[in-house]
Amino acid sequence: MTVTKTLATLALLALAPLTALAETGAERLARMLAPVETYVADFDQQILDGSGQRLQQASGRMWLSRPGRFRWEVDAPYRQLVVSDGDEVTLYDPDLEQATVQALDDRVTHTPALLLSGSTDQLTESYEVSRTQQGTAETFTLRPRSADTLFEELKLTFYGERLGFLQMTDSTGQRTAIEFDGVEQNVAVAESRFSVDLPAGTDVIRQAP
Repeated sequence: MTVTKTLATLALLALAPLTALAETGAERLARMLAPVETYVADFDQQILDGSGQRLQQASGRMWLSRPGRFRWEVDAPYRQLVVSDGDEVTLYDPDLEQATVQALDDRVTHTPALLLSGSTDQLTESYEVSRTQQGTAETFTLRPRSADTLFEELKLTFYGERLGFLQMTDSTGQRTAIEFDGVEQNVAVAESRFSVDLPAGTDVIRQAP
């Protein structure tokens, strides 16, 4: 290779990171989420107070299919199920034999799980997005433009372009930190995952839109 070609190659390599940095945080996040059609993973969830003291811990498994369908299954320490079929969201508590059903409106889609299953265009319209990178980890910080949301800040951390960690902070400073493991992306997910067969005798509460 000639000196001229070598210098040209080095120049292109040097410019590549600058091209990546030229993307806004929202553009980069949208580009990473755009290819995701389904997402399946185990999770460990911790709820921490403003000082970092752990208040609650849970674990389970999640299934996501875009657009709008989601299943969040908590196994321990107490069973709980949250399912979206794209039109309604059902929260089922088997120990209480109670289910709450509500429409999939704008406020509900501001919850982290359903936000991930929604449209990538919503990110730029509804959130201010900033991006930082440390090694192979990319973290996106989302701050809602509207005050009518369930969180004040949401952090999404990707490892090798796969979502591995999520942290939500509310107005009191309480944080919900979720770590994902055993991630499978764009695998087949049965339609039955996004429906709930409630046992007979379940107390069903329907919330008005």
